[in-house]
Amino acid sequence: MKDNYYDNLLINNKAWAEEMIANDKDYFIKLSKAQSPPLLWIGCSDSRVPANVITGTLSGEIFVHRNIANMVVHTDMNMLSVLDYAVNHLKVKHVVVCGHYGCGGVEAAMSNKSLGLINKWIRNIKEVYRENYTELNKIKDDKKRFDRLVELNVIAQVYDLAKTSIVQKSWKNDSGLELHGWVYGLDNGLIKDLKVTMNSDEHLDDVFKLDV
Repeated sequence: MKDNYYDNLLINNKAWAEEMIANDKDYFIKLSKAQSPPLLWIGCSDSRVPANVITGTLSGEIFVHRNIANMVVHTDMNMLSVLDYAVNHLKVKHVVVCGHYGCGGVEAAMSNKSLGLINKWIRNIKEVYRENYTELNKIKDDKKRFDRLVELNVIAQVYDLAKTSIVQKSWKNDSGLELHGWVYGLDNGLIKDLKVTMNSDEHLDDVFKLDV
């Protein structure tokens, strides 16, 4: 039996392109010349959390990196390369780590199940749990504890971003770069600002650099 889903994607793409041109005949001409997004988004790979859609922004406005559970891992050359390009070449002014409630990666880190390769990735989240064990252990409601770990994981990733030499160098050059931590609610579509904004005024050289 033929799978129409694949073909429909191409049909939808054509319809979308025609709609964009109908609204602005030069849309793709302008879009193809260059990109100068003011923000880098480090988000989860979850298909329900597309950066442009939930922020109501257009193509070209957000530079995006996504992985399981929106992690900033100091050995992840993919993430570091994206960060370096965004900060040093695109000159973004904001980097947002955006997690989401109901994150499967965070939920997996709360269990002792063997999940194959993913166990190596989520070990970093398990460290976040260990470091915040006292606070989390006081939360008796499982969902609330889960939600709080999602938030704590985002906060930890923002701090790990601040530890990179890429961000530290940018701050030394007085670029005005700011780091932020957000969490998206799947059940209401709203973004929660965790109020962990970091910039050079308060955080230059106060943390150990992780990468070279």
